[in-house]
Amino acid sequence: MTDTDAATLEAVRASSAGTLIERMGIEILEASSEGALATMPVAGNTQPYGLLHGGASVVLAETLGSWCAMLHAGEGRRAVGIEVSATHHRAAHDGVVTGRATALHRGRTTASYEIVVEDSASRRICTARLTCVLMDARRP
Repeated sequence: MTDTDAATLEAVRASSAGTLIERMGIEILEASSEGALATMPVAGNTQPYGLLHGGASVVLAETLGSWCAMLHAGEGRRAVGIEVSATHHRAAHDGVVTGRATALHRGRTTASYEIVVEDSASRRICTARLTCVLMDARRP
């Protein structure tokens, strides 16, 4: 993963402001079209907002992949037709989980990412693959 410049990271943060992502406590550490890194607090098997951790870890995985796709699409294009395949493996212990997205393919018309969410003991909590179609933003 490349270093994230401040403007890119701020754009991703701004796109998530005021959403469930913000309420979940997801902290974006890195974000680029090549990959992303974020953390999220967990308490037992639930989050403070009542979503079971399994659902929360899948939301974290989908969010990471979507950020990457948005950044890869760039100006003049948009990510559409996003498809996510996710598996929740186990509940995390109290603390923080870390999600890491890695680009598998970044083409002109499609992009795909692998996302792994791990707990503080480096145990896989959730794995996912996100694929999207990139389309000219001017097209309806």
